[in-house]
Amino acid sequence: MKQTVTAVFDIGKTNKKFFLFDSEFQEVYREYVQFEEITDEDGHPTEDLSALRNWLKIVFDRILKTEKYNIKAINFSSYGASLVHLDENRDVIFPMYNYTKSIPQDIIDRFYERYGPEEDFHQKTGSSSSGMLNSGMQLYWLKSTKPKIFKKIRYSLHLPQYLSFVFTGIPLSEYTSIGCHTSLWDFEKKDYHDWVYAENLDQILPPIVSTETSINMNYNGKRIKIGVGIHDSSAALLPYVRSLRKQFILISTGTWSIALNPFVKRTLSRKDVADDCINYMRINGKPVKSARLFLGNEYSIQVKKLTEHYGVDKDYHKSVRFDPETHYKLVNGFQKMFHWESIHDPDMPAKTHLPYLSFDQAYHQLMMELVLLQVASIKSAKGKMTIEKLFVDGGFSDNDIYIHLLSHHFRNMELRTTDSSLGSALGAAICISDTQLNSKFLKKNYSMKKHIPFIAK
Repeated sequence: MKQTVTAVFDIGKTNKKFFLFDSEFQEVYREYVQFEEITDEDGHPTEDLSALRNWLKIVFDRILKTEKYNIKAINFSSYGASLVHLDENRDVIFPMYNYTKSIPQDIIDRFYERYGPEEDFHQKTGSSSSGMLNSGMQLYWLKSTKPKIFKKIRYSLHLPQYLSFVFTGIPLSEYTSIGCHTSLWDFEKKDYHDWVYAENLDQILPPIVSTETSINMNYNGKRIKIGVGIHDSSAALLPYVRSLRKQFILISTGTWSIALNPFVKRTLSRKDVADDCINYMRINGKPVKSARLFLGNEYSIQVKKLTEHYGVDKDYHKSVRFDPETHYKLVNGFQKMFHWESIHDPDMPAKTHLPYLSFDQAYHQLMMELVLLQVASIKSAKGKMTIEKLFVDGGFSDNDIYIHLLSHHFRNMELRTTDSSLGSALGAAICISDTQLNSKFLKKNYSMKKHIPFIAK
C-alpha cells in the first residue's frame, strides 16, 4: 500500500531540496542538488532557471511513478527578492537577476526624488535602500534601463510563485513574497504602494491570492493539490506561530541570518529604519519586524580563507566544538581581528589580522565576532519588547560555538534550536494542510533542544 505524502521543493541559492512528509509531518524522503550558476548579459552570476525547471519536473515525475508514495499535495518555498518575467506566451524573458547585482545610484536617487522622502518610504514599505534586494526596485530598474524589452513583460512572478507556475501554468501573487522587503507593499494601507500604480506595475503583477491557496489539478493523470508557494523566511516562521502561545524571536539562519519578530502591532518606527530593520509578512498579511545579516555568506568567505591559511581540510570547521579555555583566553583583551567582505561594520579593522597558531583559535575568534553582529541584529528586531524565548533554525543551529555564544549573550532568554534542514520545507507543507498544530509539535517534528548558558570564568 502506498504511503500518502505531501511533497515540497525548498529552493535555496545554494542547495535545491526536495522533501516528502507524511500525515504527521515526519520527513520520509529527501534529496538535494546544486547547480552551477550562469551569467546575465553583464556577466553577473545568476540562477540557471532552465536547469532548475528541468530538475523540478524530472524529480517530481520520477516520484509520481514510484509504487511507494501517493502524493496528495505539493508546495514550494524559496528565497525572495527574485523575479521571473514572462511574455504574452508565458515564456521566460530576461535572466532571473541576482539580488546581489547592483543598481546604478542615479536610478535609485531618481526613484526617491519621485516617491520619497526615503525614510518615510521605508517606514511605509518595510524595506531599506538595498538595490536589487528589493524586487520592486528590480522592476523600476528594468523599466528604466531596458524599456523596449520591459514592454514585452506580461507577468512578473516572485520565485516561489514561478515554481508553482511550472506545474500549474497559472501566474499568481501571494502575500509573503510581496511583503518581504520588496518596496512594493504599503503596510499602512495594506495594498500596493502608490508608486506601483503610478508606474503601472500592477498591470504585470498577477492576481493576489492567499498563501494557503491550492489548486486541484490533474497532473500526469493524478489528482494533486498544488500550492502557490511561500517565501522561505515566512515558511520557516509558520510552524512556530501556529504551535506556540508565548511571544518569541526566531533566528532563521543560512546565507542570510534573519531575526524575525512576528509580534509587532505597528509599522516600522523611524528608529527601526535607522537600525536597518525591515518587514517580512505572515501569511495573514501581518508584518514581521526583522533584522537581516549576511552571516552565512560572510562565514563561508572567512572559513575558506582560514582553511587555506592553516592548511586544514575544507570540512574541518564542522568538527570544531566550543572550548571554554580558548574562549576565556580570547575574551580577555578582546579586539576585532576580521575585515568583512560582505558585511558593513564601522568597527572592523582595515584588514584581517590573525596572530593565532591554530585554526581552532582563529575559528573561535571568527565566531565570537560574527555572534556580536548577530546579537546586535537580534536586539534590533526585539526593540523594547519583553520577549523571553529565542529559537534558532537553519544551518547555524548545528554550529556548537555559535549556539554557546548566543546562549551566553542572551542568558536571560530561553534558547532552543531545531533540526537545521527542515524549517522552510516543513512550513510550506503545513501551509497547504488543514492540520491544527499544538505545543508539542516543535519538539516532535523539529528535534527541539534547550541550551543552558555556559558559566564564564
